[in-house]
Amino acid sequence: MKRKGYLLKSLAVICSTVIFCLIVLPLALVSLYPDTDEPGKVLPETPPKQEGMNVPDYINVYRTATGKTEAIAFEDYVMGVVAGEMPANFEEEALKAQAVAARTYSLSKVVRGNPAAHPSAPVCDDVHCQVYRSPGELEIIKSAEWMATGWPKIQEAVNSTKGQLMYYQGALVEQPLFHSSSGGKTENSEDVFVSAVPYLRSVDSPYETAAPHQDEQAEVPLSEFKQKIKKANPGKDLGTISVNNVKVAERSEGGRVATLQIGNITMKGREIRELFGLRSANFTVSVQGDNVIFTTDGYGHGVGMSQYGANGMAQAGYNYKQILIHYYTGVEVY
Repeated sequence: MKRKGYLLKSLAVICSTVIFCLIVLPLALVSLYPDTDEPGKVLPETPPKQEGMNVPDYINVYRTATGKTEAIAFEDYVMGVVAGEMPANFEEEALKAQAVAARTYSLSKVVRGNPAAHPSAPVCDDVHCQVYRSPGELEIIKSAEWMATGWPKIQEAVNSTKGQLMYYQGALVEQPLFHSSSGGKTENSEDVFVSAVPYLRSVDSPYETAAPHQDEQAEVPLSEFKQKIKKANPGKDLGTISVNNVKVAERSEGGRVATLQIGNITMKGREIRELFGLRSANFTVSVQGDNVIFTTDGYGHGVGMSQYGANGMAQAGYNYKQILIHYYTGVEVY
């Protein structure tokens, strides 16, 4: 009888242990390590780590002139982008900064996949992505002399930064945007485009004294101005447009026109820029007689790296990593 009682007790202990292992312990582990795929769970905001990504040997590029896709050696493609996007007479450190930005943008497009605009390739050779020109095209566009002097500078800038990319909190930077010149201060991304991007913050760009497109005037006949504004705002009552009610209502942190008052309505500064083909949304406006006068500073959307600002920084002794870290807030380059 004693032996039987002992066996029953042993069996009960075994059953309890099995139940604990099969039911209780897994529940405890689930509470410690929740399933991130469970509906309603909040996923961590930290971006996935991608440190030390390697660029592929080749990249497919959609050539807009022929409508065909070409496989181009990745670093050769970066050279063609730097040549298409930045003057070769810029300082070497500015060219290096452009190379890293172009390389980062290209790889981010590869990672994201081919867009609907050119489904056979992640990038095209036009301003829709980045301007790319082959050596043969560059010799025609620039000259044989440029190929002997400018092209080697670009090759050196790309080769000396080979494989280097920009990362933000360990994730590859997806939007290393750049423009020609800012007029003295760059823009927050959300003030120009849709989304607020943490590394695309407004920063001072003080080394742009040599940049063109400063204090440029564009004169628009008042009749043409009214016609275009009305066409862009169908069904709206503009009221009387006069010298007193065409004025800047609000400016962005970067100094560009956020909203412009025109009679009874307001329009965004970037809409005005597109409507009248202005160099920049960094402008002043006045009505003088029968004309509307825009005076602009800078060239481009103003987000990310100012190319003339980068060249000015290089002339002042900054290296390419310092340039990139200045214009892209919080990034790392490696």
